[in-house]
Parts: sequence; C-alpha cells; structure tokens
Amino acid sequence: MSAEYGWAANQVLEYTLVLANASILKVTRDNYPDIFTALTAGGNNFGIVTSYLLQVYPQGEVWGGNLVFNATPETTSSLLAALRDFTENYPDEKAGIIMTSERTLGTLVNIWILFLYYNGPEPPPGVFDKFLAVGPNINSCKTQSMADLVEGNNWAIVKGSVYTIGTETTPVPSEEHGAEVLGSYYDHWVNVSNSAAFVTGVIASIAFQPLPKSIARAAKAKGGDLIDLDTEKDLLVIELDYSFSFNSDYEKIDQTMRDTYEGLRTRVQRFQEQGKLEKGVYLPLFMNDCFYPQDYFGRLRPEGKALAGRVTEELDPNGVWRDRTGGFKL
Repeated sequence: MSAEYGWAANQVLEYTLVLANASILKVTRDNYPDIFTALTAGGNNFGIVTSYLLQVYPQGEVWGGNLVFNATPETTSSLLAALRDFTENYPDEKAGIIMTSERTLGTLVNIWILFLYYNGPEPPPGVFDKFLAVGPNINSCKTQSMADLVEGNNWAIVKGSVYTIGTETTPVPSEEHGAEVLGSYYDHWVNVSNSAAFVTGVIASIAFQPLPKSIARAAKAKGGDLIDLDTEKDLLVIELDYSFSFNSDYEKIDQTMRDTYEGLRTRVQRFQEQGKLEKGVYLPLFMNDCFYPQDYFGRLRPEGKALAGRVTEELDPNGVWRDRTGGFKL
C-alpha cells in the first residue's frame, strides 16, 4: 500500500491457511474469492497463514536515499507544500516518498528526514525538484541496489527502545487550504508530543505518506483488497511513532499516542465541516500503522466489514482466533 515501494511491489497469488479446526486451505482469488479478499488486509481473524505464493518482478538498480533538513518554520512550510503538490499531481508512477519529522525531546533535535525512492537508476528531471529546492543539509540519494537502499536506512533504528505506532488518514487539501490544514496537523503533533518531553529517551515522529488515487487504481487493477481504496481520491496516510527507554513509561506514552491520533481525527473532521477538506471521503486506516485501540474494521467500507464478518463466521465459528489471539477484531 505504501508509495515507497513504487510499482515493483510483489503481489500475493495464493495463501496456505490453517483453520481453527486444523484443516488446511489453499486460498486463491479464484477458488475462495471472499476468503482471499479478507486475508488481503484483514489481519489474523481467519486462521494462520503458514505460507504464501508471490508474483515477483525483476528489480534492477534503483535511485534513492535520504534528505535531511533542520525543521525551521520556513523549511517545514516549504516541505509540506511540496508534499501536498507531489501527492495531488503524482509526477511519476515509479516515484515514492515518505516525509518524516523527528523530535528527540530530551536533546532538542528537530529535523525532517525524507525517504526518496525511484524504481529505476535515476528519476527524470522534475520528479523530486521541489523537495531538493528546499535545500537539504544532507543528501544521500544515489543509484544503488534495492538491498543497499534498504540497508542504508538502518541508521534510524534505535535499538533497545520501546516503540508505539498509530495512524490517521486525511484527504489531500487543495492548494488554497494546504498550508493551514497540513500546518495544523504538524502543530498538533508538536504540541502533544511536548507533553511527553520528560519521558526518558523519548523520540517523537510524524510521517506523511502519499497515497494518490493512481495507487488505488493499480491495486484495483490487480484484483483489489479488503481496504478497497477510492480510485478517485488522493489521500495522505499519517504515521505516528513514539519510542522511549523504559516500559514503566508506557502508560504515559499510551495516552500521548491516543491524544495525538484522536486530535488529528478531530482536525480532519473540523476542516471537512469548514469546507477546507472534502466531505464524505472514505478514510480507512492503514493496518500496519494502527495503534491497538484503533477501530481498523470500523473504518472500512460497510460492505468490506460485512465480508470480513462473514468469512470469520465461516472459518472460525467458535471464536478461537477472536478469543485467544491479539490483533484487530471485528
């Protein structure tokens, strides 16, 4: 689902699924279409997937790396404007970006880190120009193998920390309202994360991940999935992360995370009421980024939630997975 994978993303063709009664199904889109759809973004409500068959694509050299900026007000404003424009106009289907702001609250580090990716040895002129024009302090982008690109991001891993992750989804604002809307999201995150400033080792992150309608169309062309994104709407997935040193601080960070994504949701709805974001837009949550209390299934289309419910009743009528495992439940 994330744009950073470009159009070289692998596609599942078959699942091997162990059911609660210990029987085994080979599930394809043709032989069990509802089960296949439910498994494709439905989580662990239906059984244990022990293997899956992928359609893979050749992957040659790619271009990418990181841009790093000091998060001054001027830089933040310019990057958010470039992000809005990139998502709405999506200049190249082989291009992807994740734009992350990082704040290490104890040491007052405040930066933007952009992950850029192009599925080819070099992007054509113009694809990432608006981000580059802001003037990064560090630019590690180059032509390399996919393995080297992914390994090159290991520097951001903070070993030995406790991590929490949450999410929200927003329509892409118009150019007229982009600065106000995206700036409000960013300022809210800053203000809420400040409340955790005295938690030992805390690092707060907000990542904006473009989800243009061209990605939804590509997913639909491949057969679709349970999320069933709108093929006519541009969205932004907002990923929220807090890492910190000690489990004893989890209760504080738990509340901080809830305050962060709930506040973002409130702002999306308020801007819709004010006419600054389009009303009635389908805004599902990206399961990979959901915090445990978030209502993943409640944010699906009603028909998608109903399909997942039917499959659950068919495959696990006694509620083995519902009662004995974690994860998001119907």
